[in-house]
Amino acid sequence: MGLVQIRQLRAIALDLALLAGHLLLYPTGLRQERPPAPPPPGAAARLPMDGRAHRPVLLLHGFIDNRSVFAPLRRSLGRHGRPHIEALNYSPLLCDLRTAAALLGRHVEEVCARTGHGQVDVIGHSLGGLIARYYVQRLGGDVRVHTLVTLGTPHGGTRIAPLLSAHPLVRQMCPDSEVITELRQPAPDCRTRFIAFWSDVDQLMIPAETARIDHPDVISQNIRVNGIGHLALAVHSSVAVRIREALDAPDEAPTDASGTVSVA
Repeated sequence: MGLVQIRQLRAIALDLALLAGHLLLYPTGLRQERPPAPPPPGAAARLPMDGRAHRPVLLLHGFIDNRSVFAPLRRSLGRHGRPHIEALNYSPLLCDLRTAAALLGRHVEEVCARTGHGQVDVIGHSLGGLIARYYVQRLGGDVRVHTLVTLGTPHGGTRIAPLLSAHPLVRQMCPDSEVITELRQPAPDCRTRFIAFWSDVDQLMIPAETARIDHPDVISQNIRVNGIGHLALAVHSSVAVRIREALDAPDEAPTDASGTVSVA
């Protein structure tokens, strides 16, 4: 057995172990998260702080999942200076990714109005990253989203999707879908920073490089993760460290659209 096959088997074993643990947490994330309670009457109003360390973070899960998948990442971000973190559940019964993107847009506006911040950061796992990208690139969300981090997202479409194509959302993740075609179109003046984490052993991204962002009009960085499977991208501590670094990076930090960085 070759080294590549061994690394793939290890990644599958880790994902299966994580899946077992995630199934225990899954019921805790079924209900939509309630926004933080407003301050009591007479309390001093909190002034908006738009510095990069203080932007709210929104978490968007993948297909047939919920916000519970982000429990470890959420704790990591909270321990390192990100006090305002929210997760948005979208229904697997939705039949159009565009509908979920519009829902995300309404939630972003509500968070900005409630917190006084002009922008948010978004972290999307798998399909969640594609929904967030559609909002940013096609619905004007680049005004509100400062940085979009995607984890194992099929930016170029994945060839595994036809095997599960009974669901419309899955069909929209195919390489030749209308949604993927729209995202290939020009996006002049797109202001959002894109950080795409992709794994060399991601079992659901075929080919693995489809989780990279390669678009001439967007500011993007692709970060390669070695030996970590699809589900582990959302929970692995090494990835969490790099996510925090990406969110805290100054706006003027250079990005390399073609370079990759190994984090595991």
